[in-house]
Amino acid sequence: MRLSTRLKLGITLILILVEMAVFAQEPQLLLIQNVTVIDGTGRPALPNRSVLVRDSVIDSISKTAPKLTKNALIIDGRGKYLLPGLIDVHVHIKGGRNGKFELKTGVRALHSYIYSGVTSVYDAGNNPSFITQLRQNERSGELVSPRIFATGGIVTYPGSHGSSPGATLVSDWPEALELLSQHLQTQPDLVKLTYEERGWGSRPMVPLLPLDLMKNIIGFFKEHGIRSTVHTSSERRARQAISAGTDTLAHPVIQGPITQEFADFMGIRKIPMASTLTIGDRYSRLAENPSFLDQPLYRASIEKTELQRLKTEESDRQKERVWTWWMKIMTPVAQENLRMIHKAGGIISLGTDQSLGPAVHREMELLVEAGIPPLSVIRIATLNAALFLGKEDKLGSIEKGKLADLVMLHADPSQDINNAKKIVLVIKSGRVIDRSDLDLPVNNQGR
Repeated sequence: MRLSTRLKLGITLILILVEMAVFAQEPQLLLIQNVTVIDGTGRPALPNRSVLVRDSVIDSISKTAPKLTKNALIIDGRGKYLLPGLIDVHVHIKGGRNGKFELKTGVRALHSYIYSGVTSVYDAGNNPSFITQLRQNERSGELVSPRIFATGGIVTYPGSHGSSPGATLVSDWPEALELLSQHLQTQPDLVKLTYEERGWGSRPMVPLLPLDLMKNIIGFFKEHGIRSTVHTSSERRARQAISAGTDTLAHPVIQGPITQEFADFMGIRKIPMASTLTIGDRYSRLAENPSFLDQPLYRASIEKTELQRLKTEESDRQKERVWTWWMKIMTPVAQENLRMIHKAGGIISLGTDQSLGPAVHREMELLVEAGIPPLSVIRIATLNAALFLGKEDKLGSIEKGKLADLVMLHADPSQDINNAKKIVLVIKSGRVIDRSDLDLPVNNQGR
């Protein structure tokens, strides 16, 4: 007797549901076979490897596929390349700044990151309630998103750089302790301070956080197990922030060329420095060559009307700004400074200072243009970024025991960093992300 199509579909659905129920009761197993592994450590690629993920953790990386006695999702990686999930250690997620609270805007920004292969981000200053809500939603599993690490509000001196709504403003010690204790209640993953008097480029002078006060603030958070990062832009201020005890630097030196002595110093001290080249590069790129927005990842992440506005209205605005052309001159200086630090053995970590996933790929392009080899740039975007966050024991490389945040690519990014854009699939915590279900323009057409 022939079964009707509807009955066949019903039986198939029942079998799938039964299989899923059995699978849910057992450890989640994911096996990626025959794939070339670029593990994020800077070591050469490992061809024809099998990567076994048990629950959310990498169980093994082997030359031969393990024999599985339980149900597993098996992915054939033949001709493909497997990277650790990319990490951006300097973002400001849209929707919460300047006192706003637009969760939908923030979710779309986060979706642009996961779509682009970015599985962890560090928000370096935002509306505390906004970003902690998104972080809570991500950690509870309610929100499909990169892992969110957050500062909440910036800690700085009144009137100094970053002293916008949501910031914790401190001016005296020990009077600051009450405010810092309140800040601690937001559970920052890292605390960010700003040490910047400005008065360079086209920026006005602003008050500078006193050095002794910065030392006390960093020490307070260190006592509570919280790492610190400091916004600086000159070699002098970077040195002072390091002397005050900061764990990381939120930006490269961009005010002028660094000395070889400073590059060597960074190589010895191993203080991670976020790269953030893209933020300065973006202004003149919009002014002179907005056609970069036609690249697939940008078109997937930005609405057509906004793309058109950026190509016309925003492009014209950037052409008129002094800041645009100052940053065009100084971004190559920052690139050379990063190259020198990298060559000296320092730790450069990928950061964009933006709120859009495709910017991570532009950051990698700029690092390669600076003269850093693609394989090293992959480490900058993965393991070095995990070092910045203090999470290198769990994230940043494809190694046994680490969380299975992975990106599979069609082509080899160690030969051409642009191949990192050729994404096959994204995996977070051992689960394949359904990129077609993200709230992005590429998926919303016709809905």
